[in-house]
Amino acid sequence: MISGNDVPVHLPDWARAFSEKYYSRTLAFFVLYGNVRDLVALNAGETSEHVPLLKFLRESLFGRRDLVLIYDRGGLSFAHPDMQADFQKALAGYDSFHQTHYSQGLPRNPDGVLSILDNYLRLRVADGKKIALILDFAETIAPAGEVSGMSADDRNALVILKRWAQNPAFLQADITICLIAENQIELNQSIVQNPGVASIQIPLPDESERLRLIRAQLAATPLPAGSDVTDVLLAQLGAGLKRVQLQSLISQSVQNRSPLTTKFLTQRKKELIEAESGGLLEFIHSRFDLSMVAGHEQAKATLQNAAAAIRAGHTDVVPMGYVICGPVGTGKTFLTTCFAGDLGIPVVMLKNFRSMWQGVTEGNLERVLNLLKAMCPIAVMVDEADAQLGNRSMSGDSGVGNRVFAQIAQFMGNTELRGKVIWFLLTSRPDLLPVDLKRQGRAEEHIALFYPETGEERLAMLRAMQKKTGAVLASPEAEKLFVEYQGPLSGADIEAIMIRARMRSVLAKEAAIGTADLQAALQDFIPPSYPSEIELQSLAAVLECTSRALLPAKYREMDRSEVARRARELMLQQSADQ
Repeated sequence: MISGNDVPVHLPDWARAFSEKYYSRTLAFFVLYGNVRDLVALNAGETSEHVPLLKFLRESLFGRRDLVLIYDRGGLSFAHPDMQADFQKALAGYDSFHQTHYSQGLPRNPDGVLSILDNYLRLRVADGKKIALILDFAETIAPAGEVSGMSADDRNALVILKRWAQNPAFLQADITICLIAENQIELNQSIVQNPGVASIQIPLPDESERLRLIRAQLAATPLPAGSDVTDVLLAQLGAGLKRVQLQSLISQSVQNRSPLTTKFLTQRKKELIEAESGGLLEFIHSRFDLSMVAGHEQAKATLQNAAAAIRAGHTDVVPMGYVICGPVGTGKTFLTTCFAGDLGIPVVMLKNFRSMWQGVTEGNLERVLNLLKAMCPIAVMVDEADAQLGNRSMSGDSGVGNRVFAQIAQFMGNTELRGKVIWFLLTSRPDLLPVDLKRQGRAEEHIALFYPETGEERLAMLRAMQKKTGAVLASPEAEKLFVEYQGPLSGADIEAIMIRARMRSVLAKEAAIGTADLQAALQDFIPPSYPSEIELQSLAAVLECTSRALLPAKYREMDRSEVARRARELMLQQSADQ
């Protein structure tokens, strides 16, 4: 580590934390995780150079060390040829004493290399050398897993690392051992949780850091004529991107002499972040806003108030998240995407992040949550949330479900992200959603949606579906068919009927849907029949709703104990049928 008087003024926050922990003289073993495959500002300032992390460690944090060694499973390297010559000299002495031939080629297995490094470090510590050892791609050297299931080589490597973390001679000497991994969860937890180890997260760049890189890049290579993004706008729109990705975007535009436009940047950012998340996040761009939602007036008003507060900068009064519940086909997904369109922030769908391989599920989730934090403000939609997010009582998966649930609950409860990461938990069975996720301080507002009940509500839904599908009715008289229709119809049912009627008119080469086509589609349509399930979903939404104004008139004054009794009766009936 560079001496205290030589610490650069503009060290990144994570590097400053690294230095402070080291100078406490209580730690010599560190884990760097997070955004470790990105560029770092070296000699930060107006003319900063942005370099890979390993170069930053070699030339900045460890620039005054006598020896800097970097090891991964691909081999051992050194910061300077003199350091390599010193190692080869020591290795020749080791061969002479132990009758080995390591000077001609190091072992291929990590535990063999670590054993040699262990001897070398002890030798040079005795000589008073200042040493830094960097173990890159550390998840391949000390992978996560139970010790009983590890190979002998992995167990040996783990023992050596643990010994280094607790070695009093290393603490007294000027030596630093640094493990680098993208996901902390992919490292063996006996290392991460060791009291002699400090874990330091390298975050994705914030707006000011992105702006510094962009200005440095544009000073060297200005954007082609016709580009409609400024450096400030590029920094804002680049939320969630790494520095290396921003650098690539600018270079691609310059090299191809293609103007960098807002439209291209938005599309490219979507592709980059979806790839970075491993396909676990999917951007949803809505063409609609809340004015396109038919019915659900109180629900729309609730969300419009939240949107107005966020636009006015009063994020402190916005709920941390919403539970959107109601029977199937009531438009839960559409309402959520319309809210994002009304607010003008991106919305992403959290896809299935679970894996059959040990440690991968937690690693996937850690990567996704870090991306969400960097992309603020953003809305996160979790469809079928009761099945997707799990609960504390999950068993049979070696504790993965419990750890995943804890990660999500902790992130959702971070009040620093109020109004910045807005969660929408969509479910038709909110009673199955864990209380820990839908309590106050997490998904605070519970909005219930129901099928249209009156002719006026069905008419409003019909007109909304016309806008959504682009369907045109040949005569206003056709609307009366929906007003006079007897029986329940969900928004999805109405859309299906419109699509059928439109197909009839298209096949007849008619520009608009005729009354006869619509009537035929209505008469032919048979709604899927699962009345008890729909009733149970409706009653669950009634019990979950946190606003009386959101409830239909028939539920508003109903005794909640009677609603709960009927819901339990339906659940018992459902269990018996299964």
